[in-house]
Amino acid sequence: MIFKAQPVTQPRQPRPSHLGAFKFLSVGRTHEGCVRELNEDAMLNRPDIGLWAVADGMGGHDGGEVASATVIDALDNVDNFCTAYAFRDAAAQALHWANAKIFALSVERGTMGATVVTLLAHGNHYACLWAGDSRIYLYRTGALKRLTRDHSVVQEMVDAGAISEERARAHPRANVITRAVGARDQLDLESAVGSLQAGDRFLLCSDGLTGVVTEREICEAMIRAPLEAAAERLLEQALARGAPDNVTLVLVAAEPA
Repeated sequence: MIFKAQPVTQPRQPRPSHLGAFKFLSVGRTHEGCVRELNEDAMLNRPDIGLWAVADGMGGHDGGEVASATVIDALDNVDNFCTAYAFRDAAAQALHWANAKIFALSVERGTMGATVVTLLAHGNHYACLWAGDSRIYLYRTGALKRLTRDHSVVQEMVDAGAISEERARAHPRANVITRAVGARDQLDLESAVGSLQAGDRFLLCSDGLTGVVTEREICEAMIRAPLEAAAERLLEQALARGAPDNVTLVLVAAEPA
C-alpha cells in the first residue's frame, strides 16, 4: 500500500522571534482512502512560522479539490506575526478572502466549499480557527482534549441531548455540515485560544480520520515517538477500517527552543 506523505518542513533562518520559547516539529499525511479516486483534502505544514491547517473539500467534479487548495493557498500567504492578535486576524482575513473566491466560483461551476481547521502558535500561546467538521485535538500529559466543536447537524443534536456522541458517529446525517468556507457569501468562523506547554502534541485532521478511528485510539497513537510513527499509525488504522473518505492529518509537537 502506498502512502502519500508531506515531508517535515525544515525551519528557515533566522528563526522567527514570534515563536518564543518553543520550537515545533510537524508531519503531515494525506491519502485518498479506499473508496474515493480523487483526494479533495489539502493541508498546510509550516512549523517555520507556526501555522498549520487541514481543509476538506466538497463539490462536484474537481470542485472540492479547487476549494481546499484555495483555502490552503490563502493561508500560506499569511505573514503578519507582529502580535498574536495580528497573526490570528491575518489568518482569519485569509480565510474570508478564500470564502469570497470560492463562493464566486460556485456561482459559475456549481456548489463547492471546504471545511477548515487552522492552528497558529505565537509566543507562549496557540489559537485555533475553524469552520466545519474537521478537528483539532490537544494531547497533554496523557490526556486527549478536542479543541474544536463540529459545525454539523449531528453535533447540534448531541448538544441538544437528542443523541449520544457514540450514536452520532453512525448517524445517517453524520456528514451534513452547517458551516464551510465558500458555502455562503459570508463566512462564520469559530475560534479558541490557549497557553502552550512543552510536550504538547496537536492533531489536525479531516473527518475521514475521525469517522473511522475513535478518540481513544487517537490518544493511544499520539503517545508514540517519533512523531512520524504516530502519524503512520493513525493513517494505517483509517485504511484498515476501509477509509470510505479522504484521510488527512497533521501532527504538531511543541518542544523547548
